[in-house]
Amino acid sequence: MNQMQFYSLNNQSPKVSFKEAVVRGIAPDRGLYFPEKITPLPDDFFENITALSEHKIAFKAVKQFVGDTLSDLELQQIIKEVLDFNLPLVSIDTNLAALELFHGPTMAFKDVGARFMARCLGSFSKNENKKITVLVATSGDTGGAVANGFLGVSGVEVVILYPSGKVSEIQEKQLTTLGQNISALEVNGTFDDCQRMVKTAFVDADLQNQMQLTSANSINIARWLPQMFYFLFAYKQIQHLNKKVVFAVPSGNFGNICAGMMAQKLGMPVHHFIAATNCNDTVPQFMKHGTYTPKPSKATISNAMDVGDPSNFIRIRELYGNDFDRLSEQLTSYSFSDVATKSALKSLYENNGYVADPHGAVGYLGLKKYQQQYPDTYGIFLETAHPVKFLDTVEEVIGEKLEIPIQIQKILPLQKVSKKISSYEDLKSYLLKK
Repeated sequence: MNQMQFYSLNNQSPKVSFKEAVVRGIAPDRGLYFPEKITPLPDDFFENITALSEHKIAFKAVKQFVGDTLSDLELQQIIKEVLDFNLPLVSIDTNLAALELFHGPTMAFKDVGARFMARCLGSFSKNENKKITVLVATSGDTGGAVANGFLGVSGVEVVILYPSGKVSEIQEKQLTTLGQNISALEVNGTFDDCQRMVKTAFVDADLQNQMQLTSANSINIARWLPQMFYFLFAYKQIQHLNKKVVFAVPSGNFGNICAGMMAQKLGMPVHHFIAATNCNDTVPQFMKHGTYTPKPSKATISNAMDVGDPSNFIRIRELYGNDFDRLSEQLTSYSFSDVATKSALKSLYENNGYVADPHGAVGYLGLKKYQQQYPDTYGIFLETAHPVKFLDTVEEVIGEKLEIPIQIQKILPLQKVSKKISSYEDLKSYLLKK
């Protein structure tokens, strides 16, 4: 098999292999890596998808991007270890279903990508003397998923930056209590400040000379690409309905919806995508006016989406040749307030007996708004985190106590360990002392 090459979207750096793109995280010119070509899977793959196991679907979807940097056996083993929990499609109403992505160890959709990347890096670092340091910014769920996915991986240190006071208590526990090779830095600022620090570190010559840095945000291709699996698995479950399928994705950094669009480029029949955001409406405004104007993020009850300058949107634009009209045919984007989100949580519970989390509720709102205009579609909204991770908000809105899953019960008594930082200089100093 030919080696897949990845190029920087800033076009100022050499092309690299899958392995190098994963290990680097971001290109030297600060661009995100993107596959040189995307070859659609054969038509009969989708026609006969119900006969394929989830593991086989995942292998066929991601193989062309991995190339021969991992053997087929290694890739199959990684997929087997990563996909050891269910991703069920739950019917909510006629022509409306929730794809639940929170049944993994940290109860968030990021478990799949974080575990896939951790195992890739573990495989790549087997014969290396140099330790890899994974540097990651989180607005909520990424930190816990990365911490869990990389815990105890030999040759890999993980440093997580999170905005102080802007993640839920359970999310904070998941990323500050594990110890071993996981460290947490509590940043006096927003998620965008955390992300800016991480991106700056990747192009800091002092750090680059002294350590091997990579990222586990969805800017890293090994975190981003496996998210294609969700959409393919959902399609497998509804292919027999023979309806126009639309996906509504609660969107923050836009990696998840971008992965869905990659699945469409592989040939999966999808009628449309809906990017549903909270009040951080940079992309909804772009889709209205055609001008991309990032702004500082605002805090909301759907905190994992509190992103004012989503990294992965540049990949989405690249998928459509940076052609606004082509993109508009495939993507609609709406933004919703916290008030509307709470109303959706209440409505889903009272009318459908379904307990959503605030992010899933935003996806649901986007889907309902789209289906008002296109009622003949079959809509799937993504439930990206377990409602218990947003306990206070959800319990207050639905007026019921939630049962605490065992994954969460285990971490509640644990003691938080974090180091407070306020600037990039603080981060750099910390990394150089490690």
